[in-house]
Amino acid sequence: MYEVKLESPDDIVIALAGNPNTGKSTVFNSLTGLNQHTGNWPGKTVSNAQGKFTHKDKKYILVDLPGTYSLLSSSVEEEIARDFICFGNPNVTIVVTDATCLERNLNLALQIMEITNNVIICVNLMDEAKRKNMSIDIEKLSNLLGVPVVATTARSGDGLDDLKNMVEKVANGEIIPTPKQISYDEILETAIKQVQPYVETIADNLNSKWVSLRLIDNDQSLINSMNNHINYNFSDDKLLQTKLDDVRAKLESEGYQLYDLRDQVVSSIFKTAEYINNQVLALYDESYNKVDYKIDRILTSRIFGIPIMIALLGLVFWLTIEGANYPSMMLADGLFYIQDHLTSFFTWLGTPIWVHDILILGIYRTLAWVISVMLPPMAIFFPLFTLLEDLGYLPRIAFNLDYYFKKACAHGKQALTMCMGFGCNAAGVIACRIIDSPREQLIAIITNNFVPCNGRFPTLIVLSSIFIAGAASTSSSIAATLFILLAIVMSVIITLFISKILSKTILKGLPSSFILELPPYRKPQVGKIIIHSIFDRTLFVLGRAVMVAAPAGLVIWLMANITVGNFSLLTHCALFLDPFSRLLGLDGYIMMAFILGLPANEIVIPILIMSYTSKGAILELSSLTEMGQLFVENGWTWLTAVCMMIFSLNHWPCGTTLLTIKKETQSWKWTWISFIVPTLTGIILCFIVAQGARLLGLA
Repeated sequence: MYEVKLESPDDIVIALAGNPNTGKSTVFNSLTGLNQHTGNWPGKTVSNAQGKFTHKDKKYILVDLPGTYSLLSSSVEEEIARDFICFGNPNVTIVVTDATCLERNLNLALQIMEITNNVIICVNLMDEAKRKNMSIDIEKLSNLLGVPVVATTARSGDGLDDLKNMVEKVANGEIIPTPKQISYDEILETAIKQVQPYVETIADNLNSKWVSLRLIDNDQSLINSMNNHINYNFSDDKLLQTKLDDVRAKLESEGYQLYDLRDQVVSSIFKTAEYINNQVLALYDESYNKVDYKIDRILTSRIFGIPIMIALLGLVFWLTIEGANYPSMMLADGLFYIQDHLTSFFTWLGTPIWVHDILILGIYRTLAWVISVMLPPMAIFFPLFTLLEDLGYLPRIAFNLDYYFKKACAHGKQALTMCMGFGCNAAGVIACRIIDSPREQLIAIITNNFVPCNGRFPTLIVLSSIFIAGAASTSSSIAATLFILLAIVMSVIITLFISKILSKTILKGLPSSFILELPPYRKPQVGKIIIHSIFDRTLFVLGRAVMVAAPAGLVIWLMANITVGNFSLLTHCALFLDPFSRLLGLDGYIMMAFILGLPANEIVIPILIMSYTSKGAILELSSLTEMGQLFVENGWTWLTAVCMMIFSLNHWPCGTTLLTIKKETQSWKWTWISFIVPTLTGIILCFIVAQGARLLGLA
C-alpha cells in the first residue's frame, strides 16, 4: 500500500478519483501547483502523483489515483484506486466527473460511495456543458446522491475555491455526507443481510454491506487485499465460509447465476446512474444539435452506416500503407547506416566476431526492423484514428455494430476496443477498461487479437501485393488495401462468432445494456491529437515492443547459428514441425517464423527470409519481386500465401499483448486462454481451407 508522507499529524489527506479524460489531472495541477512529486506505487509500474496545498492555514495532501472507469474489474489501476480508498484512510475522497458525460461518470462515483462516506463530487468541465447547452441541477444532484457536489471548470480555476471550502467542511465534520446506497433486488438484499452482521465484527472500519457483497461474489482480488491490510484471513474463517456457501446455494435455488452476479450488480449501478442523470440533466435548447442529427441520419443509418464506416477505415489504412512506405525505408536505411558504423567500431576494438554478431546481427538488427516497420505505420495510424475519435465518430462505429455484438452476447463498446486493436492489440486490450461488465470485458480481451494490428499489416501487405495484386502493379497499394478491408470484415465476423461461443461456454451470460451517448461532432484539437497519439500511444506501444524484441533477437540469432550435425537449430525445429504445418497449408519454416515472431509480429517475414536463404541474421530482400521468387522457389503456391495470411490473422497474441493481458486481468488463466483461443481458431481455419482446396483439386 502506498503510504502518504505527512509533515504533521494534522495534515488532511484527500484521494482524487475519476474516469480518464474528466480533467482530473487539471484539478490536481490547479490545486497543488508546483508542490507535487511523482513516483510508483510499491510493487507496481503504475505511477502516482502526490501534491499539497494550503487552505485557511491547514495543509492538505492530495493523492491523484489512477484514472479508472470502475472498481469492479481487476486491472492494476482499479486495484490501486480501490485499495487506497478502502485502506489508505483518506479524510476525503473527491470524485471528478465530466459534466458532459455525467451518467457514465456516476457509475464510478456510486461505487466509491459504497465504500466510503466522506465523498465530494466535483462536476468538472462546466464550460463544455454550457457550450453544448446542457444544464445540471447541482443542488438536486447533491440531494439525490446524499453527498456534497461542487461545479468547477478547472482549467480556468472556476469553482476550485468552493471545492477547497467543501473539503474543509467535510474533513472537519461540519458536513456529514450520507451517500446513496445502491438498491439491489430483494433476493440479493436478503443474501447480503445474512452475511453483513458477521462481517461487521471482522471489518468494522469498512462498509459491511459492500464487503458482504464482494465476499458473496468471491472477489479474490479484494479478499487478498483485505487479508493483507486488516491482517485477517477470510479463507480460514470456517464460520464465514459456511455462511457464504449457504447464501450462494440459496441464491442459486432462487434462480441466480453466480457467475453472472457481478454483471447484475453492474446493471443495478447503471440503472441508478441513469435515473439520477435523468433527474438533474436538462438541455436549454436542442436546436444546436440539428446538424449533428442530420449527419447521424446518414452515418448511423442501416443502409449507409456500415459501408461508410468501412470506407473511412479503408481510407485510414490506405493512407497508413501508402504513407508508411518511404518513412520505413528511410528509417531502415538510417538504422542500418548506424549498424555499419557500429560494426566498424567493434572491428576497431578488436571484439570477437561472435560478440559482434550477437549484439549487432542479433539484438540490434531485430530492434532495427521492429522500429523501422512499426514506428511509421503507428505514427500515421494513431493520429488518424485519434482524429476520428476527436471528431466524435468512434461512438458511431459502436452504435453501428452494437446490434451485432448484442446478437453475439457481447458488449457494444467492444466495437471501440476492436478498433483500437487495429493500431495495436495491446492498446486494444487496455481500451477494454471502458467495458464495465467483467464478463464482457474478458470476452473483448480474448477476442481483441482477431483484428489485425499494425504488426501484422506488413505480412498482409507483402503477401497480398505479391500473390493477390502483383508486385509490379501500379495499383498494388489499392489492391492491398481492398484485401486488408476484406481481412477486416473477416476478422469482425470471427470476433462475433468466437464471442458468441465464449458467452455460451466459459463466459456464460446475457449482454448487459448500456446507454451509448453520441457526442456532438466537434472541431478536432490538432495539438491534443499529436500529443495523445504520438506520446501516449505510439511511443508507449513501441517501447513495449522494443523491450520484448531485444531478447528475441538474441534467441533468433542463436537458433540460426548453433548447428547440430549439418543443420542449425532453426532448421531442426522447422523439419520437426513440417508434417503438422503441411496439414495447414504451411511449412515448418513458416511455423517457426510465427513462433520466433512471438515477441513482435513485424519480424515474421524477415525471419522467414533468413530461414529460406540460410543466413544467420535477420534480413530483407530489396524488392517484392525478389521476395516472391524466393517464396516460389521454396514451394509456395497461392494456397500457401492464403493460409499464411489466415494464420497471420488468427494466431497467438504477440509478447507485448500477452504481457498487457496479464497486467489487465491479473490472471495467468485468462492470459493462456487468450493465447489458446485464437491459435486453435487459426489452426482449424487453415486446416479447412488447405484440405478443402486439395480435395477440390484446386491446389
